[in-house]
Amino acid sequence: MKKLTCAVLGLAGLALSPVPALSHHSGAMFEPEKVVTVEGTVKEFEYTNPHSWLYVVVRNDQGVETLWGFEAEGPSALMRAGIRANALQPGDKVTVRTRPLRDGRPAGAWVTVTKSDGTVLNPRPGSLPAAAPAPAN
Repeated sequence: MKKLTCAVLGLAGLALSPVPALSHHSGAMFEPEKVVTVEGTVKEFEYTNPHSWLYVVVRNDQGVETLWGFEAEGPSALMRAGIRANALQPGDKVTVRTRPLRDGRPAGAWVTVTKSDGTVLNPRPGSLPAAAPAPAN
């Protein structure tokens, strides 16, 4: 009887507790149908919760450098996708495909990152979007 009471109370507690997944923010700030490609040098890879961030210095045709930020999933999702905390190091040359911010700031949602050795890092395996347009400047 004691085990049954504990089980019922445990299930009731779970049923009444908030569900964090329901409070997750929207991706409405990103262009849903647009993917751009930028090339640059990794400045920093923040492997943190709730979202990881990759910062890449991108140089345009005039030599002007811009720091881009790319939002990705948290560490547990990245680990499931095979992306470890040491996968991207400062100084690494990368090509990033991103869904850019709607407001034009230099940031976006990480779609794929291709390292100079050809390794492709995809935080959502199995969901590669169509080919990207010409690189952004």
